[in-house]
Amino acid sequence: MSALTFSANALQTVTTPISARQKNQAFGYTNALLDFVTELGQPILHFWQMPPTVILGLKDQRLPDLAAAIRQVQGHGYNWVLRNSGGLAVIADEGVLNVSLFSPLTTPPISVDAAYAQMLALVQAAWPELTITAGEITRSYCPGDYDLSVAGQKIAGISQRRNAHALVTMLYLSVTGDQPSRGRAIQDFYRAGLAGQPNQWHFPNVDPASMTTTAALLGQPVTLADAQHRFIQACEQAGVRVGRAKLASLLTQPRFTTALAHATAQMARRQPRLNL
Repeated sequence: MSALTFSANALQTVTTPISARQKNQAFGYTNALLDFVTELGQPILHFWQMPPTVILGLKDQRLPDLAAAIRQVQGHGYNWVLRNSGGLAVIADEGVLNVSLFSPLTTPPISVDAAYAQMLALVQAAWPELTITAGEITRSYCPGDYDLSVAGQKIAGISQRRNAHALVTMLYLSVTGDQPSRGRAIQDFYRAGLAGQPNQWHFPNVDPASMTTTAALLGQPVTLADAQHRFIQACEQAGVRVGRAKLASLLTQPRFTTALAHATAQMARRQPRLNL
């Protein structure tokens, strides 16, 4: 297990449930907070969740029949939104916790690998009962080098974005709920989207059994509130003071609300126009 360290001895946290009507706000917050974290002067731990939604990666736009893929997951009861970063489709719902760790860039800046390792250490510290390792689970959805798994079953994925002054490391964690059903939805998404064409972009051949949840691994109920508490407690045990007031004040200021509205509108404009 890696040691959990931060670039500062204090951080701010916020939780923002995202409604289906405001689905583009999920990554509107990401873009806006990335611009404001340097001014805040402390890392930010952002928790968010949303109703059942397939979050597409930029690569998914290369599917031969993206409209058919989306119609398929709509049949499973999912909304959809395209994020402004690479990777592939993942699922958000009431049992999936999204955790974004924003940090001002230090001098020299933290490396890509070190930022991934920091998030891995945070997850390991939050779930000490589980032996969590990093490495690609090839038949999961959105497979990557920093898939987090227990005994070969993926529970989380990590991605990263940065600008000239700050970075954000983003995690989705399957906390509870029907993970095999989530896997089947993404399996059907790619089958429909490939439309019988060659898989030249190497979209994943999803096996729903390759993934699970922390609740299933622990054999006990776990809520998203429980999961958030674990992450905050892990930060505090690492010697970091966790607060909310400074960030809460920033989020109400007109310059932030204006930036959030602008970033959300940008995300809406980037959504593909499809005949569904």
